[in-house]
Amino acid sequence: MDFKATLEYLYSMLPMYQRIGTAAFKKNLDNTYALCGYLGNPQSDFPSVHIAGTNGKGSSAHMLAAILMTAGYRVGLYTSPHLNRFTERIRINGSEITEEWVVDFAGRMKSQIESIQPSFFEFTVAMAFAYFSEQKVDIAVIETGLGGRLDSTNVIIPLVSLITNISMDHADMLGDNLESIAFEKAGIIKSGRPVVLGEYQPDLLNVFAAIAGERRSSLCVAELENPVNEYSLRSGMLFVKMSHGEQEFEIESSCTYQVRNLPGVIKTVELLRLEGFRIDNSALHSGLAAFQSLTGLRGRWQLLRRNPSVVLDVAHNEGGFNKILAELQTIQYERLYIVMGMVRDKDVAALVRMLPPEAHYFFVQAGIPRALGADKLRQTATSAGRAGEAIPDVNEAIRRCLVLAGLHDLILVTGSNFVVAEVEPEKW
Repeated sequence: MDFKATLEYLYSMLPMYQRIGTAAFKKNLDNTYALCGYLGNPQSDFPSVHIAGTNGKGSSAHMLAAILMTAGYRVGLYTSPHLNRFTERIRINGSEITEEWVVDFAGRMKSQIESIQPSFFEFTVAMAFAYFSEQKVDIAVIETGLGGRLDSTNVIIPLVSLITNISMDHADMLGDNLESIAFEKAGIIKSGRPVVLGEYQPDLLNVFAAIAGERRSSLCVAELENPVNEYSLRSGMLFVKMSHGEQEFEIESSCTYQVRNLPGVIKTVELLRLEGFRIDNSALHSGLAAFQSLTGLRGRWQLLRRNPSVVLDVAHNEGGFNKILAELQTIQYERLYIVMGMVRDKDVAALVRMLPPEAHYFFVQAGIPRALGADKLRQTATSAGRAGEAIPDVNEAIRRCLVLAGLHDLILVTGSNFVVAEVEPEKW
């Protein structure tokens, strides 16, 4: 099989959460252990950092990978979901896994696919671990998919666990309150291994403290230990001054919300230094100053054009929407156009009500089974006081915005990874 046929085979054989939702979610790690066991437990062949959280875990993973790369290490990076190419999920020093390796691995694992019947995510996790082992990475940065306790990535024993923050998302699988969600995320805490909480959320601290105590893991709240003092955006860079040692950083970012990820990332670097990783301040600063370019991160307040500005952001839950609302307060524009699409398993009405009522809305629909229909989204939004027009194709909706928008207006595309993934500027 070629690469296209291989992906079609995997999509057809393996249930994929991004496409079908909760039916693909497995409530144990049995399949992952079975796959890894067949492969010789490659997850034990390299040290790792494990990252969970409702928002910011992808950005934090890319930051850490960039810093470690700049320090001279061979760094594996596993993130999900991908935006455009399956190979985006698995990278070493910024380079995506090769299509040939994916084809070969799937062929070698065909009998295991048919006998174990893993989910798409379980299989992809095993693929990443096997690839990192074969390619002899010095360290891997592993982002969870959903939750933590039952996430397929949770078969690793990391040097450090980082939990960015907790907000409401995936309530049907993780629990309908923040304490339940925190408990699931805290599942990545391992016995005797330190855990870093990126943000201070006092009502949830006891959840993490209890589990860390049971597992004799040191617990640090990075935001309290080294808070951000001040920050500003200039020329596509985020300038940040922190309390500890009067540190100053430049971060490759066109948005301010990345400051929330910085304390957790820096504390994780400090803990890795204690584990023997040589990461000098030059690597720390240089990695952050180019972290998106080094790792290929996209979709986080990604500015595609100016006059009018078109920005992509994969925010899709309460915490993510709060970040983009805060971002909107920091920039100047005349009119705001919001192109949004969502999946069916969200509290759509509540999320839509968070968005500015004065914006001009266009409702779209990603090409996946989980997508909420554009007209259904329009109806729900209208009931929530956010009226607009249903145009299923995201690129057609953006073209419509560009016709209407003035030079000083802002067009924001958001609501789903899958909507952002379908944006193709060459079609505008």
